[in-house]
Amino acid sequence: MQPADDLAPAAALFRGLADQTRLEILRRLAGGELRVVDLTAELGMAQSTVSAHLACLRDCGLVTGRPEGRQMFYALSRPELLDVLRAAEQLLAATGASIALCPTYGCGESDMEEGR
Repeated sequence: MQPADDLAPAAALFRGLADQTRLEILRRLAGGELRVVDLTAELGMAQSTVSAHLACLRDCGLVTGRPEGRQMFYALSRPELLDVLRAAEQLLAATGASIALCPTYGCGESDMEEGR
């Protein structure tokens, strides 16, 4: 068993991933580089919201920004991140609705009915 301090980086990683918008941004970036304006259009969100989530992901070291002229192109910083996301999808599929129904972290009945 690992001491709790050894788990702090993993907990920080999962806190960084614990947001639907950030996960959707990562999903989009899995297809290649995108600009904030591209993500804003695809996600239907305000530029400030997308930029704040990108800043979080950049600060966590999960995405990088490449300037080109006056634009910034964002990409996944580590291909291993896709392995983590795929493993999470497999775990979710294997557990069915258990996580969605979790009283602490899952969504409520009304959220599930609305597809959240």
